[in-house]
Amino acid sequence: MADTLEFFAQYLPKKLTDNPGLADSVKASFMFEITGAGTWSLDLSKAPGAVSEGPMENPGVTITVSKEDWEKLLDNPGVAMQLFMMQKLKVKGNVGLAMQLQKILA
Repeated sequence: MADTLEFFAQYLPKKLTDNPGLADSVKASFMFEITGAGTWSLDLSKAPGAVSEGPMENPGVTITVSKEDWEKLLDNPGVAMQLFMMQKLKVKGNVGLAMQLQKILA
């Protein structure tokens, strides 16, 4: 089972390092409010991108979800739409940018 802290502290920074073109292909910023775990920011506005703990000003999109549902999504990114339709995953801002998360999670 996926772990939220491990995802933001280890997996995502490594993914950015291993895929230097990822930021250029997305060119956006994301804030993740994971209820029960914390808030993280992902800035892909310029390469190679950066992950930080805590909120950011004016993210392109903010994702709000419980820790339990976030970890389900990490294990199976295909459940994102189901969580969204059930209002367990909330998207504030540019919904189109939220679709770019597949590049980050895959």
